Amino acid sequence: DIIRTIRDPEKPNTLEELEVVTESCVEVQEIGEDEYLVIIRFTPTVPHCSLATLIGLCLRIKLQRCLPFRHKLEIYISEGTHSTEEDINKQINDKERVAAAMENPNLREIVEQCVAEPD
Repeated sequence: DIIRTIRDPEKPNTLEELEVVTESCVEVQEIGEDEYLVIIRFTPTVPHCSLATLIGLCLRIKLQRCLPFRHKLEIYISEGTHSTEEDINKQINDKERVAAAMENPNLREIVEQCVAEPD
């Protein structure tokens, strides 16, 4: 429910409407007392999607802000659905790279627009 309303950076649609994220792409595992591992596997609309990293960043930021419990978060591109999935997976799961990206005012503004709750 948290990620279904994230907007695509280029289109007026949500990631759910574009089938970039679906309920079946979310996995939650208990890893300790009151601590969970949340794994998201998203599918870009095209194998050479230039915004796949940005979509992963939006997913991470929205979940970090909204999950009401202690968690570890792993976000991946669905295997075989993007030409540079390995590189992108490294980027969106690297805390330092995520922090650096969110320091960029232009990038932060795009992320904020994508993760804003609809009116």
